[in-house]
Amino acid sequence: MPIAFVFPGQGSQAIGMGRELAEAFPAAREVFEAVDETLKQNLSRLMFEGPIEELTLTANAQPALMAVSMAVMRVLEQEGGFDLKSKVALVAGHSLGEYSALAAAQSFDVATAARLLRLRGEAMQKAVPAGLGAMAALLGAEMAQAQEICARAAEGPGGESQVVEAANDNGGGQVVISGHRAAVERAVALAKEAGIKRAMLLPVSAPFHCALMAPAADAMAEALALAELRPPLVPVIANVTAAKATDPAEIRDLLVRQVTGTVRWRECIGTMRELGCDRFIEIGSGKVLSGLMKRLAPEAQAQSVGTPAEIEAFLASV
Repeated sequence: MPIAFVFPGQGSQAIGMGRELAEAFPAAREVFEAVDETLKQNLSRLMFEGPIEELTLTANAQPALMAVSMAVMRVLEQEGGFDLKSKVALVAGHSLGEYSALAAAQSFDVATAARLLRLRGEAMQKAVPAGLGAMAALLGAEMAQAQEICARAAEGPGGESQVVEAANDNGGGQVVISGHRAAVERAVALAKEAGIKRAMLLPVSAPFHCALMAPAADAMAEALALAELRPPLVPVIANVTAAKATDPAEIRDLLVRQVTGTVRWRECIGTMRELGCDRFIEIGSGKVLSGLMKRLAPEAQAQSVGTPAEIEAFLASV
C-alpha cells in the first residue's frame, strides 16, 4: 500500500505539542534543542507551556510546527528503524508544512528549515500593515465559485481594484480567501448572498497566500538563494503546482511562489492518489490534514502520527 507523508500547516499548533515526545524520546529532545539553539529562543518551552497567544504568532508557530514534525521523523528513524526512502512514495506539506516535508526528505536540515521559517513568518507579518488585510473561510464553496466571488469582490465602491484571492483550496467545499480587508468583507457578503453554507472572517494576523505577500516573497527569494538545498530523498508534491518536484533549483522557485500563490491542497491529494498513494500519514501536531482526507479521499486510509502512542501504532503497521 503506497504511503504518502503529509505535514500540517499553521492552525495545527496547540499548547503541549511535542511535550510527550520530548519526555519519551532522546531523539525528539535533540530536535527541539537544535531548533532552540538555532533560533536563540526557548521555543520548546513556549510549545510545551504557552501562552497560546505567543505560540500562535506566525514567526513562532511556523518553526514550532516544523520542529514537532521533525521530532516525530527522528523518533521513527532512530527508535523505529523507519527508512523514508524505501517506505514512502511521496511527501507534501500544507503551506509551511512544505518546509517540514522537505526537511523530512533531507532536502535541507532542521536548522536551515528553522531559520527559513522564522524569516518567512516575520516577513509575512511585516508585508502588510496590521488591519489592512484579512482572510475568510468559505465553507460549502468549490474553487471555481470562490474565484468568481473574489473577482466580483475585487472591485471597490469607487471602482478601485483591490486584492482578494483564493489562498487555500482545501477541498471538500472548503476554500480560504485572502486580501485587502474591505475586499474580503465584500466577498463574505457576496458568498452569503450566493447561498454558500458559511462564510466567516478568520482570526489571522495577516493575509497569507495572496499578492499582498509580495514583499515576503522577495525576502524568501533572497534567503533561499543562500540556503543549501539537496534533492529530496523522495519527490515532494508542491503546493503551487500540485506536481512532483525533485530539482533543488525548481524547489527554491516553488517555495518563493508559494508565499503569494494558492495552496492547491485538493489537487495535491488528487495527484498523490493518481500516483498510487492510498495511505496518508499526517506527521506532527494535530489531525487537521487527516480530517480533510475524509472528505477529499474517503476511500483512502488516513492516520495521524504525533504522539508516542501514535508512533507505536504506526510502526506496528508498517
